[in-house]
Amino acid sequence: MKRLWLLFAQVVTVLLAAYFVVGTLKPQWLQRGAAVPGSTGTISILEAPPAPAGPPAPGSLSGAVRKAAPAVVSINTSTNARGPQSNDPWFRFFFGDRADMQQQSGLGSGVIMSPEGYILTNNHVVADADQIEVVLPDARRAPAKVIGTDPESDLAVLRITLDKLPVMTLGNSDALQVGDTVLAIGNPFGVGQTVTSGIVSALGRNQLGINTFENFIQTDAAINPGNSGGALTDVSGNLMGINTAIYSRSGGSMGIGFAIPVSTAKQVMESIVKNGQVVRGWIGVEPNELTPELAQTFGVQTGQGVMVTGVLNSGPAAAAGIRPGDVITQVGGQPVHTVSELLTRIAALAPGQAAPFVLQRRGDRVELNVTPAQRPVLRPQAAPQR
Repeated sequence: MKRLWLLFAQVVTVLLAAYFVVGTLKPQWLQRGAAVPGSTGTISILEAPPAPAGPPAPGSLSGAVRKAAPAVVSINTSTNARGPQSNDPWFRFFFGDRADMQQQSGLGSGVIMSPEGYILTNNHVVADADQIEVVLPDARRAPAKVIGTDPESDLAVLRITLDKLPVMTLGNSDALQVGDTVLAIGNPFGVGQTVTSGIVSALGRNQLGINTFENFIQTDAAINPGNSGGALTDVSGNLMGINTAIYSRSGGSMGIGFAIPVSTAKQVMESIVKNGQVVRGWIGVEPNELTPELAQTFGVQTGQGVMVTGVLNSGPAAAAGIRPGDVITQVGGQPVHTVSELLTRIAALAPGQAAPFVLQRRGDRVELNVTPAQRPVLRPQAAPQR
């Protein structure tokens, strides 16, 4: 019996010594089966090794964000405005002309379009601004100069002077389809760059009263104040549009946002950079949607086109022979169905170069060549909720 007890004591001693050595040199071996406080059993805790850098996980949009986000900037503006007492002569006598100056600030977003520092944003973001500062995602800051604005499309082109600028890759907005997934990238409420996702809800939205020329992409990707001028991209990170406006009763996103297609934005930017302004065609007519009542009144026998209800006497349309009551069905070989489409077709014409028009005059088809003039610059309209 004494020999058995001595053997048992030696085994226990060896096991304790082994436990002490393992606990000192390889403590992780003893943690695999550690008991979790408050539990009735044990649980093995195994940590996954860090994932190697590689392609994003299936369904992830991180690749598109990495590609597009560096080229989306925040735009800070400030305006020196006079207060209500600025017209009081006694106030100005005692406190001077600058005593009643009040600084107002604004926030928006923009997209870097070229290595030369050209940035595309909304006109309403920079309208009347005295100072404009651009902040890049890498925290670099630079003052911006306004190259030109186009209130009729609510677009503006800025320029900054910095080296090694990230540039947005342009996509084909004409290939978008309802249901396509899109990303909205911008600086909502000034919280910093934010990415939201959604789908294309509709295409060709117009007659919203936002701009003179409207051909919006509608999306349910969350767009809020501060997103204006930011990027709407596809799942590959290519620019599809410039986020411009939202429909909202609360001031925040309600799932109805509008973006200017990149095809339109690119044309506007190139014209501003080249000419300092957007050059558009103009013929001097007052168009109206073709309704059955108007067709009956003027004896028109077509259901497609835009009714001309007025013609400017000294305008290009009058010189070419267009009359009130005519229905314009084609411009430059392209069909016309709505007033918005007619304005867009005419605006795309080069001033001074004749273009073929097809009209319906009562029961007759009439073909004319119209030489458009340059469209007069209109005053900007009041900005909608954005």
